[in-house]
Amino acid sequence: MDLKEIMKEAGIVGAGGAGFPSYAKLADGAHTLVVNGAECEPLLYTDYILLQREMPNVLSGIKAVLEYAKIPRALLCVKEHTAKRLHYTDGAKLAEKIFLKTLPDVYPMGDEISLIYQATGIVVKPGNLPITAGVIVYNVETLYNVSIMQKFSAKLTMKWLTIAGNVPQPIVTRVPIGTPIFDLFEKYSITIPEGHSVLDGGPSMGKLIDPQTAVVTKTTKGLLILPNETEAIVSKHLDGAKSIARAETACCQCTRCTDLCPRHLLGYPLEPHKMVRTAKGAVTVLPEMVLSATLCCGCGICESLACCQGISPRAVINEYKALLAKNKLRYVSKTDVEVMPEREYRMIPSEKWASVLGVQKYDKLPVFQGESTEFGRVELYLRQHIGAPSVAIVGEGDRVERGDKIAESGDGLSLPLYATISGYITAVDSEKIIIDRVNNNV
Repeated sequence: MDLKEIMKEAGIVGAGGAGFPSYAKLADGAHTLVVNGAECEPLLYTDYILLQREMPNVLSGIKAVLEYAKIPRALLCVKEHTAKRLHYTDGAKLAEKIFLKTLPDVYPMGDEISLIYQATGIVVKPGNLPITAGVIVYNVETLYNVSIMQKFSAKLTMKWLTIAGNVPQPIVTRVPIGTPIFDLFEKYSITIPEGHSVLDGGPSMGKLIDPQTAVVTKTTKGLLILPNETEAIVSKHLDGAKSIARAETACCQCTRCTDLCPRHLLGYPLEPHKMVRTAKGAVTVLPEMVLSATLCCGCGICESLACCQGISPRAVINEYKALLAKNKLRYVSKTDVEVMPEREYRMIPSEKWASVLGVQKYDKLPVFQGESTEFGRVELYLRQHIGAPSVAIVGEGDRVERGDKIAESGDGLSLPLYATISGYITAVDSEKIIIDRVNNNV
């Protein structure tokens, strides 16, 4: 079985972000493999711990991809503070064809388009995939998984993640995919103080979750417990429809949201201030401008830092994104763009961004807690990746062992799913499969 089939059959997805099936990125014609170890958002240290403890496996995964896709070089990209902690310098040769690339400590350096430019000097044409520019991008954890799956013919059943925020000590751990958040917190004696919320992901782009019902997924990079009054939580409650309703009258037309937009600074035709100004009638007045909403990386700079009127350009753009996705429309350009010379001076220092979000005081190095597999129940969603959902092949009452296939790939872009603990199937529907270690029906 070749590497692409191994990755598909193992169920590997991008370990953060949207969960793009990793096998689908492997293609001919790449000149650079960019390894994203930037830890884009504050408080997240999952990749740092992985690089600190599992560098040989990460490098092994990189080598496998280089060999399979015949890529001449790989750049392992980390921010300056990570490189310093790992005692690496820019340009260091980590292995044959693999070099370290240090990135400035700015936000959002983990954004794929920003990362590619910072690492290689190449700007991917707006709306195009990185491979069109000769680049393939994988996350550190994804390549760790590639190594493990290839070496041991294993399947993806475990997830590395950070637990941080207002906790006595941030930790990084490795747990079964599908682990209930409530059980995970109980395992590590983590309590949620009154007036706090939980985010799955970083403080900027993470999503609010209910810790009583949510579970760890293939894309869970971190779980953050933060006070409700912090900007990181307040911003999650902004209403897109209300933002559109008040945007035209409240906007003072200062253009700061566009001036600080990372994608705009790379030359992309994304101008949030124009979307805000013409919010109600933009679709009919400037359809091309609305289409450019799909170029937004969702970093939130326009919302939490740029706007002085309390408007959320991001919320307005998200409304447009939803409309465009429903109609399967997106912006794709065939022409190159030119990076703005002021970009270098408008990037947001990571410390400043953490301060803006109200999370700087929680930014502490975590302790690695090892692997925990003894959880008694997992809930495995059939849609944990971009594309068609997995298709269940088990029924209630079936006994499964960890690593057994419980769902096949769907049609087209899709992935199979595997049992992450041994036990009994206690529920199956169109959304998820539940496994309990003990069969309570016996």
